[in-house]
Amino acid sequence: MRRLRKKTTAELLWPYFLKLLKKRPMYGYELQQEMVKKFGWKPATVTCYLVLYRLLREGYVTMEWHEQRGKPARKYYKITKKGEELLSEGMKYLKELYSKLSSG
Repeated sequence: MRRLRKKTTAELLWPYFLKLLKKRPMYGYELQQEMVKKFGWKPATVTCYLVLYRLLREGYVTMEWHEQRGKPARKYYKITKKGEELLSEGMKYLKELYSKLSSG
């Protein structure tokens, strides 16, 4: 059971991130904190940024700097149309998998 949990959480971050980013743009640390609030677990910081950079590189999210008064600028990530399509496809796949496992 532990292995299943790991495979569907820490090793499968992108749907969680895209789901959160669909609501609003967020910076990396904020995204990590929202994971705890919404889904009840906290991914490793390094893993978060590796996944975000991959999503950025593949065009599923965009990034822009937001200046802050008296503080360093932050990178905010925002889901793209391509990212919304990927999230939709991923959700469809997971629902179909659940349906197959639930039946019969």
